[in-house]
Amino acid sequence: MVFHAILPKIAVHWIINFYRAAKKLRSNAFQYYRNSTARATAAATSRCTIPSAADRTVVCDFHGGLLRSTTLFPYFMLVACEGGSLLRALLLLCSFPLVWALGERGDAGIRVMAFVTFVGLRPRDADLVARAILPKFYMERLNALVYDHLWLPARSKVAVTSAPRVMAEWFLKEYMAADVVVGCELQTVQIGRGCYFTGLLRGPGAGPEVLGGEGDMADVFVVGASNPLNHLFIPGCKEVYVVSRESAKTDTLPRERYPKPLIFHDGRLAFLPTASATLAFFLYLPLGFVLSVIRISIGIGLPYKISFAAGALFGVRFRTSGRRIPEAGTKRRGVLFVCTHRTLVDPIMLTAALEKPVPAVTYSLSRVSEIFAPIKTVRLTRDRDRDAKTMSRMLEQGDLAVCPEGTTCREPYLLRFSPLFAELADDMEPVALDAQVTSLYGTTASGHKWLDPVAFFANPAPSYRVEFLGPVPREQTCAGGRAGAEVANWIQRRLGEALGFQCTGLRRRDKYMMLAGNDGVVSK
Repeated sequence: MVFHAILPKIAVHWIINFYRAAKKLRSNAFQYYRNSTARATAAATSRCTIPSAADRTVVCDFHGGLLRSTTLFPYFMLVACEGGSLLRALLLLCSFPLVWALGERGDAGIRVMAFVTFVGLRPRDADLVARAILPKFYMERLNALVYDHLWLPARSKVAVTSAPRVMAEWFLKEYMAADVVVGCELQTVQIGRGCYFTGLLRGPGAGPEVLGGEGDMADVFVVGASNPLNHLFIPGCKEVYVVSRESAKTDTLPRERYPKPLIFHDGRLAFLPTASATLAFFLYLPLGFVLSVIRISIGIGLPYKISFAAGALFGVRFRTSGRRIPEAGTKRRGVLFVCTHRTLVDPIMLTAALEKPVPAVTYSLSRVSEIFAPIKTVRLTRDRDRDAKTMSRMLEQGDLAVCPEGTTCREPYLLRFSPLFAELADDMEPVALDAQVTSLYGTTASGHKWLDPVAFFANPAPSYRVEFLGPVPREQTCAGGRAGAEVANWIQRRLGEALGFQCTGLRRRDKYMMLAGNDGVVSK
């Protein structure tokens, strides 16, 4: 009787203690294990007691270790949508229930996602996504604690990814300075002159071979969630750290501490396409297309004063400030509005803010956009003398809008300003323009540019800010003795301060070389 009375109390007491211990471990940043020849013992370590990884070899699980997110589906969806098509993305979404049943981090689930995402895809398309699209989403989800304490000070860095290696290798080597990237390889097949992925995976080989030899051991292994490749490396590492879920939720890496500045990226999707977010996106897409057509029609067909109210009624948020009524009188030449370049509709938004049509000069604009543009657009040829004559002639006829960056930039940076505009006009006014989207980017470097306005206005609530900064003082113009480059740099800094953006010396060519593999000029 005594035994039956005491046993339930012992069980309850044991369960309570186990729960407290588990809760304590969960609250810590890492769980720590030290390998020994006899057995592995476990102990908890706090953020303050993490030893330095300086002069040590660190093997780190990419998803769940370096990244706060353990899920793989969104990154496969980015490749399927941006490198493939909306149809391929829809097929991957339909396969998610099977992936979930098999285990998203399990070997079978990964193979299903890899097959749907990569079968029939060209290696060049996958490489373009890995270089121009995925780094943004990876960078925003870096685990600051793992990066600062274990990855950054390490002497030798080995990254292990459970996704195909092609998806993470470029980012890990270019941004994270990884020495070795371990992951499964995608098989390819040659059809005619083209090379295509089969969607089938083959293993990466054994862990000791990557570490340098059968007898070599790494110092530290950082583990996230269940990685099919973990078993290859745990026996060859002296210490193992398991990243807790609490750390993954809170330890974000701020932009100013990124390994490299994230200035350029491509792709249409502005959100991380998890399964639920992608489902909502596909359900909203027909409505978004209808809204885009309506919003564009309002801008083209309605008078300016009516279009403000009509646009707001259909969800377009438009804010303008600093506009000054020009003084009465006659001017020999028009005003040159110097604008930042966020999307292709920048000159149209400037025109709406001024409530009068202002012609714009452009470097590259699709024929479809030129036909439907409610303002006059003139193409520049990139021949300095010819372009100078064209802009001078248009200024003689009235006001003119120019975007001296020459291309769009999505992040809070301003590209180098071409000094040509500063040499042609003394009556200039900087205009700070900024655009915000939530679902689709209204710019692209390697996609269909004619879809840029459609994509921008298909967002649930696209936002535009137009701020007039006032005329440029005469002492800061070429007429005041300044060189063209000095004037351009002064205006760039003025616009950067107004928007809170950082000024750079990067040019249009730098953007296209990184995102599209060309200099942005197509030979006829």
